[in-house]
Amino acid sequence: MKRTFFILIALSVVLSASGQSLDECRRLAREHYPEIRQYDLISQTEQYNVSNAVRAWIPQVSLSAQATYQSATPTYPEAFSSIMQANGIEMMGIRKDQYKVAIDVSQNIWDGGQSKANKAIAEAESAELRSKVEVSLYDLQSRVDNLYFGILLLDERVTQTESLIAVLESNLKRMQSYNKNGVARQADVDAVEAELLTARQTLGQVESSRVSYRRMLEVFIGQSLMAENLERPAMPSISSRSLTRPELAFFKAQENKLEAQRKSINVSLMPRFSAFAQGYYGYPGMDMFKSMVSSEWTLNAIVGVRMLWNISAFNTKKNNLEKLNVAKKQIAVQRDIFLFNIQMQISQDDGEIARLQKAIEDDDRIVELRRRVRMAAESQLENGVIDATDLLRKITDETNAMLARSTHEIELLQATYRLKTTLNQ
Repeated sequence: MKRTFFILIALSVVLSASGQSLDECRRLAREHYPEIRQYDLISQTEQYNVSNAVRAWIPQVSLSAQATYQSATPTYPEAFSSIMQANGIEMMGIRKDQYKVAIDVSQNIWDGGQSKANKAIAEAESAELRSKVEVSLYDLQSRVDNLYFGILLLDERVTQTESLIAVLESNLKRMQSYNKNGVARQADVDAVEAELLTARQTLGQVESSRVSYRRMLEVFIGQSLMAENLERPAMPSISSRSLTRPELAFFKAQENKLEAQRKSINVSLMPRFSAFAQGYYGYPGMDMFKSMVSSEWTLNAIVGVRMLWNISAFNTKKNNLEKLNVAKKQIAVQRDIFLFNIQMQISQDDGEIARLQKAIEDDDRIVELRRRVRMAAESQLENGVIDATDLLRKITDETNAMLARSTHEIELLQATYRLKTTLNQ
């Protein structure tokens, strides 16, 4: 019972320590990449801009104060002043120093659709920024894939180099035994040992490169790679050739923003109606005759309806709309360039996949033949038919054939995933 318990614990530890898959590395890199924080910032900016557009319907209140001195003010005619003075009434007229503390309240009745247009522009700009971030994050996926498959290739090269070292060590022992028995020369022993040392140097260099690649991938995903070797993904299938790249959504978002700006230009030609109220406390008041008699401050108010029509907007309408048309044509050109490059990439990927599939068909047979030749060379060396140099050449040929097969398999995986990435499937 205890033994079963410990086996289960060990199994759980092994499973928990399994390495990251390609999909997991993509997800971790996306979550860890600093630009992902742009989404929250874009949403916050959109909320503020939309809120500002809606606030156009909230009554606008302003407070002002002023003190002025005039060179002249309204006065009574001299004849009228003489009559009033004769009756004992002093008419001092409006003073030249005047004061006012005012509050103005304005409420939109109809803004011609300007607030709605501003809201649409804010939403379109946010959608464009989100699409731009998505394009950047999608490009990140290709960078992660290149590192991931690069590590797989280096892992395979390490494995094949270790296999080569094992074969060379076995042959070195055999050669040393032959040398003791007088069957092989010391030069043959030295040649195999030199080749073994070279293979170990190569292994060290490959392992160093693999460490560098792993560190770069760890920077992208924001954590350490738990397993010694990464998980080789299964061969994917291409379901269709439909193109759903985020760049196309970005171009569409740019066009939507231009359309929102076009509506805003048309809306700017419309008149605007609003109700207003103004009240002020100061001197002179609206009752001018009373202010001519007394210099006391008074409360005054006025309410009404106002129309504002910016006629000068018609002067720039045509040019502004033409600028939007030019911008839309530029987007169309950029889309065409993107689609052209994508089609070129798809053709290149298809050609690479076909080439690798044909190479893999022959790899198994080549490896088998190279193994037979190497084993025959070992027997020939034992019988003194060939020397160590010929054997080393056969060992190298077999190792290169096995490495080529593994490399072609991983390159086919990478090319297929690259095509899926190009199509965004």
